[in-house]
Amino acid sequence: MSIALSSALRPALSVFAALAMAVLAACSKGDAGKPAAAAAQAHLPTVGVLTVQLGDVGVATELPGRLEASRSADVRARAGGVVLKRLFEEGSSVKAGQALFRMDDSTYADSAATAQAQLAKAQANWAVADAKLKRYQPMAEKNIVSKQDFDLVLATERAAAADLQAAKAQLANAQTNLNRTTISAPISGHIGRALVSEGDLLSANDATVVARVQQTETLYINFTQSAAQVLQMRRDLAAGALQRANGAEAAAVRVVLDDGSIYPNAGRLLFTDMAVDEATGQVKLRAEVPNPQNLLLPGLFVKVRIEQASVPNAVLVPQQAITRGAQSDAVLVVNKDGSFAPRTVQIAKGMGTDWVVTGGLANGEQGLVSGQMTLMPGVEQAQTVPYADLLKHERAALAAPAAASASSAQPASAPKS
Repeated sequence: MSIALSSALRPALSVFAALAMAVLAACSKGDAGKPAAAAAQAHLPTVGVLTVQLGDVGVATELPGRLEASRSADVRARAGGVVLKRLFEEGSSVKAGQALFRMDDSTYADSAATAQAQLAKAQANWAVADAKLKRYQPMAEKNIVSKQDFDLVLATERAAAADLQAAKAQLANAQTNLNRTTISAPISGHIGRALVSEGDLLSANDATVVARVQQTETLYINFTQSAAQVLQMRRDLAAGALQRANGAEAAAVRVVLDDGSIYPNAGRLLFTDMAVDEATGQVKLRAEVPNPQNLLLPGLFVKVRIEQASVPNAVLVPQQAITRGAQSDAVLVVNKDGSFAPRTVQIAKGMGTDWVVTGGLANGEQGLVSGQMTLMPGVEQAQTVPYADLLKHERAALAAPAAASASSAQPASAPKS
């Protein structure tokens, strides 16, 4: 029975020979009186095995996602002019309303001064018209002045009052434009690098972003899942098969980083979209995760792990160890005498690069994980090495050339006088 070997494990084959020689050397030192047995052992291929230890296996679904700031604001100029000075430190925290840039305000200051003068003039005109109206009011009631003269005085006062209101509005508009020459932060948060510098000319109608402020104490994770999986997840949550976030009626999630480590702060699932994408059959989901120390950055791609109830009496087996077929799945089991034979196993689901095996294997048995290509036709026995040791040797072999090249790249120190 032949089993295809994953291309990712082929570098480990180069380690088999070294391990086999080490095993043979140990046997020759410890049992020098059995040269025939040692010679026979030398012809056996070396394979990596996993010793089965059944127990409770925590099952989780991992989905790719992307981090997003809980709140984000692009800062833009609302008045035209030349940037004179940056008023913040890049990468720092800012408060809402804090000044970020100062622009040349000479033109807007002149407009504000002109509007202030127009307001003073309008106030004076209205004061004269209002005083005249107050004198004419009692005389009109006694018919001392004609109704036509009184109406003219009344219209003049109302026109002056309207001019006064227009002057106030023009001054407010001029003052607003003057204030906009100082660009302020719209929200509190962390600000990145300045996207403009002193001397840049900005336009009020331009969409140029001068800086970006983001709130990162809490981050959102956007990811997708198939409609069938979302439906099953809702059923599992209602049945208690999913771990719930603390103090919330929501599923708990974990963030898996690029190096495989788990981010310490657990998050929670916020919502699922109310519609299914007709083109892909996927549903958009969002989770939130606390980020008090700002270790996570918006835009980072991560894996979202939704933890489910553990599977009892199961074991995690690397995927390359199992041959999947239409009728059944099998793994090669290596006996104590080195003989091996296929064994039918039952798989619950996949988790990362492993399968969750729930049946077919017993405690203490050894499943063949790597070295299948060395089991040529006619080979009936093999010598075993723990698969974990093979991985360690493989990583060490891959790291050695890089370390050697880095060491050779360092300049030689000058000789001491």
